[in-house]
Amino acid sequence: MFLGEAVGTAVLVLLGDGTIAGVLLSRSKAQSAGWIVITLGWAIAIAAGVLTSLAAGGQGHINPAVSIGLAIAGEASWGDVPLLVAGQFVGGAIGAVLVWLAYLSHWEVTDDPAVKLGVFATGPQIRRPGANLLTEAIGTFVLVIGVLAFVEQVGLGGLVPLYVGLLVGAIGMGLGGPTGFAINPARDLAPRAMHAVLPIPGKGGSDWSYAWIPVAGPIGGGVVAGLLGTLVF
Repeated sequence: MFLGEAVGTAVLVLLGDGTIAGVLLSRSKAQSAGWIVITLGWAIAIAAGVLTSLAAGGQGHINPAVSIGLAIAGEASWGDVPLLVAGQFVGGAIGAVLVWLAYLSHWEVTDDPAVKLGVFATGPQIRRPGANLLTEAIGTFVLVIGVLAFVEQVGLGGLVPLYVGLLVGAIGMGLGGPTGFAINPARDLAPRAMHAVLPIPGKGGSDWSYAWIPVAGPIGGGVVAGLLGTLVF
C-alpha cells in the first residue's frame, strides 16, 4: 500500500510538475505553452498516477486530502491513512527530484527565482491568505466529492481514473487561477521541501510563509466533502 501510493504520487508529480517545468523554464521546447497545457498535463498526470498506484498495490488516492475524505465517508480505513499519507509524501519528493533531473540543463539558464519555485510549488496571484485558503478548500472539496460520486457509480470500474483526471483538469481551468490549484498537500509540500534542499542555481527562497495554505486548505476541503459524502452517497 505504501509503495503503491509512493509510486503513483511520484508519477503524478513527475508528469504534473514536469509539465510546469516545460512551460516555464527557459529554452524548453514547450516554453510559454500556457495555462491550458498545464491543466491538461495535470489531468493526464492524475489519471496516470492513479492507475500506477492501483497497479502497484496502492489505493489510487495519491493525495492526503482524498485519503482523509474517503476515510470520513467510510470508503477507506482510518487504519490505512497514516501509511497512505506517508507514501504520498515520499512519492511527491521522489517525483520532484526526477523533475529536477529531467530539466537539469534549464535551471541555470532561467533567471527568475519565482519561476523555479513555481515548478515545484504553488503560489497565489493575489496574496490574501483567507481567500487563498478558501480557494484551495473549494477546489479540493470538488475533487473529493467527485471521487466519492465516481466510486459510487456502478459500472465505471477502470474508467474512474480517467474521470478523476478530467475533473482535475476542469478544477484547474475553473478554479486554478487564484492559487495554481495545489488541491493536494503531498503535491505541494514535498516538492517545496525538495526545492529547498536541491542544488538549483539561483533558486531563491521556498516561500514557507505560504506553505501552510496548500496543506490546510485541501485537508479542510477534503474533510467537508467526506462529511457531506456520508449524507448524500
